[in-house]
Order: sequence, then C-alpha cells, then structure tokens
Amino acid sequence: MTNSKNRLLVGTIGAAHGIKGEVRITPFTQDPEAIGTYGPLETDRAGLVVTIAKLRLQKNVVVARLKGVDDRNAAEALNGVSLFVERSKLPEPDDEDDFYHADLLGLAARLQDGTVIGEVIALPNFGAGDLIEIRDPRSGDTYLYPFTKAVVPEIRIADGYLVIEVPTDAELGEEEPD
Repeated sequence: MTNSKNRLLVGTIGAAHGIKGEVRITPFTQDPEAIGTYGPLETDRAGLVVTIAKLRLQKNVVVARLKGVDDRNAAEALNGVSLFVERSKLPEPDDEDDFYHADLLGLAARLQDGTVIGEVIALPNFGAGDLIEIRDPRSGDTYLYPFTKAVVPEIRIADGYLVIEVPTDAELGEEEPD
C-alpha cells in the first residue's frame, strides 16, 4: 500500500443512484467534477481500484458511472468506499496559504506563546464547516476547533506546526451556566 502522505482522499462513494449501477460520490476536490479527471482511483478496500467512466454534477455530489459496475447491487456494495489519488497527479499549491488537508496531519498545535497543546489528527466536516481535531499527548483527549483564520491564524507546514487561538465560550456563542 502507498504511503498515506503520497495519496490524498478525493471523495467518498455514497448511495447507489438508480438501477443501472450509478453511484453518488461526495467529492473533496475544489472543482467537484475534477474527481473524474485523475484516472483510476485507489480505494480503502484492498485490491479495489475504480475508474470513473462518466459523471455529472447533481447539487453537492456527482453522480458517476464506474467501469465494471453495471447494476444497483454492485453499486450498493461500494457505499462508503473512500477514493484516493496519488499526490503526484495533483497540482502543487499556488502559494503558502494553499495546502492539502493531508499536509496538516501530524503538525504540532501550538498556542501563540509557543506552548504545544497537541497534534493535528483530523480535519472533519460534519456539515457546518471544517473543524480541526487536536489530540493532547498527555491525556489522550481530543479537542475540536473551528478551522477558520481566526482560530488557526498561522500554518507553518515546513516548520512542522500551526498556531491555535483557542476561542472563548463567548466567541463560540456559548453562555456561562448560572
């Protein structure tokens, strides 16, 4: 299997679409239709490689026909499969403010004063925007913060860290208990 730093998650196959084997794919590419331009895509299932033969945009997903998938049963069997592309097939970021989420995994998370509070372990999005998940190495606890410029004002990939400005309860819109 390829090193995870050399392959990037570009989408996830969702539900089957119709009866002729099409699937819905949630793309994680800036241009949703770009997922169809990378050629064969590796997956998180051993030995499974998929090729998008045809796709069309439908709201926030793409509906795709995959080579070799000709009926609804075959399409349903792919639900939840993650799609990856070799990093070398993607363009390098244009400037220092552009990066791939995979570049942030493993970075040290520091406060403004340099105190290390943990390590970046994930960048989930549950529908309301990107979050950054930090694991505290001492306790093993994890913390989720909004992945915004205000909360993550500085990202230094080459130096191996980013800065977290921990928001207050008031900034998060949470009230103090009475």
